[in-house]
Amino acid sequence: MPVLATTLGAAAVVIGVRQLGLLQPSELSLYDFYVRSQPARDPDSRILTVVVTEQDIQAQKTWPLPDATVAELLARLNAASPRAIGLDIFRDLPQPPGHDELQNMIRINPRIIPVCKSAGETVEQPEVPPPPSIPPAQVPDRVGFADIPLDSDGVIRRNLFVISNPKAQRCTTPFSFALMLALRYLQQDPSQTIKLDDRGLTLNDVHFPLLTSDAGGYVGVDDRGMQTLLKYHSRGAVGPTVSLTDVLSGRVSEDLIRDRVVLIGVSAPSIKDTFLTPYSGSDAVTQQMPGVVVHGQMVSQFLRAALEGEGPIWYWPLPLVLGWILLWAGVGSVLGWWLRQPLWLGGAVVGGLIVLFGGGFGIFVMASGWIPVVPPAIALVLSSVGMVGYVSYQAQQEQRSFQKKVQEQEKALALLRSLMSEDTAALNAALREPTEITGKPRSLLSGRYKIQKVLGSGGFGCTYLAQDTQRPGNPLCVVKRLRPGRTDERFMQVARRLFHTEAEILEKLGRHDQIPLLLAYVEENGEFYLVQEFIDGASLSEELKRKHTEAEAIQLLREILEVLNFVHSHYVIHRDIKPDNLIRRASDRKLVLIDFGAVKQIQPQEVEKAQGSTVVIGTMGYAPPEQLSGQPTLSSDIYAVGMIILQALTGIKPRDLPRDARTGELDWQRCVRVSEGLAAVINKMVKFNFSDRYPSAKEALQEVRRLGP
Repeated sequence: MPVLATTLGAAAVVIGVRQLGLLQPSELSLYDFYVRSQPARDPDSRILTVVVTEQDIQAQKTWPLPDATVAELLARLNAASPRAIGLDIFRDLPQPPGHDELQNMIRINPRIIPVCKSAGETVEQPEVPPPPSIPPAQVPDRVGFADIPLDSDGVIRRNLFVISNPKAQRCTTPFSFALMLALRYLQQDPSQTIKLDDRGLTLNDVHFPLLTSDAGGYVGVDDRGMQTLLKYHSRGAVGPTVSLTDVLSGRVSEDLIRDRVVLIGVSAPSIKDTFLTPYSGSDAVTQQMPGVVVHGQMVSQFLRAALEGEGPIWYWPLPLVLGWILLWAGVGSVLGWWLRQPLWLGGAVVGGLIVLFGGGFGIFVMASGWIPVVPPAIALVLSSVGMVGYVSYQAQQEQRSFQKKVQEQEKALALLRSLMSEDTAALNAALREPTEITGKPRSLLSGRYKIQKVLGSGGFGCTYLAQDTQRPGNPLCVVKRLRPGRTDERFMQVARRLFHTEAEILEKLGRHDQIPLLLAYVEENGEFYLVQEFIDGASLSEELKRKHTEAEAIQLLREILEVLNFVHSHYVIHRDIKPDNLIRRASDRKLVLIDFGAVKQIQPQEVEKAQGSTVVIGTMGYAPPEQLSGQPTLSSDIYAVGMIILQALTGIKPRDLPRDARTGELDWQRCVRVSEGLAAVINKMVKFNFSDRYPSAKEALQEVRRLGP
C-alpha cells in the first residue's frame, strides 16, 4: 500500500506539473541535444542552395535585388534543367529594372515556385501576396507559403506543410514552399505515389500523421494545419551551396544544377532572415540558420521519406506517456522501499536515470522516436525520495513507539522491584510460596501448541519444544513458560503489564533476521507463555570450548554487535547476553540473539535473595555491576559482549578472569596478547564504570570496523 500510494502521488504531481507546461522547456532542450548529437549524414545531392550573401549585396550595391538580377539568376538556373526552382525572396512588388521580364519568366515557367506569406493572427503579421504575374486561380498549384512555425522559445522544430487559412485573400495556397518543391521533384517520376487526405501525407510507403498538441515533450502546442516534427538533415545546408555571384559569373557547373531542387534565398545577416534551430544551442546569435536553409531541411525530409523510406519522428499518444510516467514512479517507489540504504538507493536511482536518458537518446538516434524523459526522471527521483521519506517517518514513529514501550517497561520494572522489596506480611507469605517450575503445561497450550519436550529450565521458568498444530506441517516452535514469583493481585497486575509490554517489543524486534520471531504470547492459569520461532543450531558456548585467534575474535565481535546494534537502535536493553543466548543457526551460520531478559523479572531467580533486596536479571560474570544492582543501561549489554570476547580469546570463564585489586578493572591482558587496537576496544567495553564504556552497540561497532576484516 505505501508503494502504491507513493507511486500514484508522485505520478500525479509530475503529470500535473507536466500538463501545466512547466516541464516543456526541459523536454525541448533535451530534444535539441538529441538533434545536435545525431551522427553526420552525407550531403543530399538532390538539393542545391543558392544564397545571397553579404558580399553579393555589396556587389549589387542595392537591396532588394533588382528584378533584372533575379530574372538573370532564374534564366541561368533554368537553362541547366533543374527539376524545380524555389524562389524564397518575396516578389510581390516591382523592383525595377526588369520587372516585366521577371514576371513573365515566373508566369510561363512551371519549374519556378515562388513564395507568399499567409496572414497571421494579428495586424503585425500581414499577408504577403505571391508575384502578381500568377493568376489567383493558379496560386494553389504554383506557389508555396513560406510560413514557419516557431516554438515558444523561438526555435524551429516543426514542419508545417498544409494550412487552411480563412483570412487569406491573395496567399491562398494550402501547401508549404518545401512541400511544393518536393512534389515537383517527385512528380517527374511516374512511379512515385503521393497521397494527401485528412489523415495526413503519404509519400510512397511513408506516412506523415497529423501532429498532435501533446506530441513528445509538447504540451498544448499549436497543431493547426498539417504538421510533422522537422527531421533535420544536418547542421547547415543539406547539400551543395553556392552564392548569387557564383551563378551569375558562370562558376557553377550545370551538373550541379541538373535534375535537382534549387532553392534561392538570403543568408546575409543584415537582412535578418535567420532562425533559431536545435543546432543553435547556447550560441543562439552566431548559430542561426537562414530561412532558405530551413526550407531545404524540410524539402530533404520529404525526399528522404519518399525515395529512401525514412519515416518521420514518432512519439507516443498521451495515455501511453502518462502510463510511462506512472511506471517510472513505480520503479522509484519500489527502489525506495527495498533499497533503504542511501548509497545503494542513490546508485540504483542514478542507474535508472542513466537507463532512462540513455534509452531516450538511443531511441531518438537509432529509431527516430521521441519519448518523454524528463517527467519520468522526475517521477523516479520524486517517488524514491518520497518513499525514503515515508520509510523514515515510519521508522521515527516506530522509534517513538519503541521508546514509549521501553519507558512503560522501565516503569513496570521499577514498580515490580518496589513490590518485591516491600516488607509486609502479605509479601512474606507470598515469598514462602514455592516458585519452582514443576510439571509442564497442559499438552495443547492455547488449543494450538503441542508440547513435545523440555529444552531447559531454571529460576526464571522453563522452555519447551512444541509443535504448532494450526500451521501446515506442524512446524516446531519454542514455548517459554514464566511463572510469577507472587500471586497477589497487585503483583499480578504489574507482571501482566510487563509481560504484555515485553511481548510487543519482542514482536517488533523479531522482524530482524537474527532475532527469533514472536509467534504468540499467552496467559493461562496465572502463568505467562511466549511462543517464538525455533532456531535450529548450536549455542555459542560450543564454539567457546576452544580459544579463538584474534581474527576470529574480531569477526565474532562484529557479528554480535551488528545484531545488537539493531536492538539498541530501538533503545531496548537485552539484559542477559551470554554464550547460551547466542545460537549459530545451522541453515546460514548466522548468530541469532535469543532470550531477552526483562520479562524474567516477574519471577525472582532465587526467592531467598528477593527478601529485602531488588530482583536482578543477568548472568554472573557477564552482567556488569550496575546491572547486578538493578540499574542496567545499554552499555550493560556492551560489557556482556566484551566478556564473551575475552572468554573466546583466553578460554577462561568471565568470573575467573583476574582483576586489578586497586581499580577493580579486569587484568586480562596477562592471559593473552592481542593487537593494541583490539585491546583498546575490549578494555573500553568491559570498564567497571558504565559511563566509561561505549554508550551503545553503534559506537562499539564503528570502532570494531576500523580494526579491519
